Amino acid sequence: MAILSIQSHVAFGHVGNSAAVFPLQRLGFDVWPVHTVQYSNHLGYGDFAGTVLGAAHVTEVLAGIAARGVLRTCEAVLSGYLGEAAIGEAVLGALAAVRHANPNALYLCDPVMGDIGEGFYVRDGIPEFLRDQAVPAADIVTPNVFELEHLTGRRVATLADALAAAQQVLGLGPSVVVVTSLRHAATPPDRIEMLAVTAEGAWRIATPMVPFQTAPNGAGDAVAALFLGHYLRSGDPAESLEAAGAAIYAVMERTGALGRRELALIAAQDEIARPSRRFPVEALD
Repeated sequence: MAILSIQSHVAFGHVGNSAAVFPLQRLGFDVWPVHTVQYSNHLGYGDFAGTVLGAAHVTEVLAGIAARGVLRTCEAVLSGYLGEAAIGEAVLGALAAVRHANPNALYLCDPVMGDIGEGFYVRDGIPEFLRDQAVPAADIVTPNVFELEHLTGRRVATLADALAAAQQVLGLGPSVVVVTSLRHAATPPDRIEMLAVTAEGAWRIATPMVPFQTAPNGAGDAVAALFLGHYLRSGDPAESLEAAGAAIYAVMERTGALGRRELALIAAQDEIARPSRRFPVEALD
């Protein structure tokens, strides 16, 4: 199976395509990465070199892929950090082309726009594009709590709030909503949760909270890729949540053990493919 992944790229570290491509390859997928930006490092360092590549560049690269006649083999489109709102239109254009060649192709939109404690860290127009155009076109969306609150205009303080907000996002068009990095009023201080919500049910996984002096960036990008890969194989949201949760915990645990600021994807690669520690998925009423 091939996956078209359209998001940011950094030369040093692991966010965007740098966090998504290798885990998907380690799971056995062919990945076609198209970069929306090329930066030296992620923005968490406070300074960086590089540039937003622009909608014209993204469209040109996508046209070149299409010219190879391979879009019919593309099973999914994955999008993340856009760089600018105009790139979003190029993503939707790519999605239309892929679905013309393969009507069964899935679209996972990771609505990257900000985080709790940081606020919005994307350019003007991107949050509105994601809410009004990308999310309604997606089969799967993977917001963190900050992004979930923006998409719904609803504060998320409890598990019930998170479930209600996820159900609201389902009403925009997606079939599956995965809420990442969830900590609510009843979450134990040493745990972090994720939810998968569909029209048929909702499931929760809780994993240990790995302590960091400076938390690594890119975990959400890796989770989106991992969930998509497992969902393409199983079609089961609960099974995919369990597999993605186990893998990202293994990555975070190895990253913490090595004392790194960047995700230890290479060091944890065998755990990405076959996690040695699993966590139960709870079906929610």
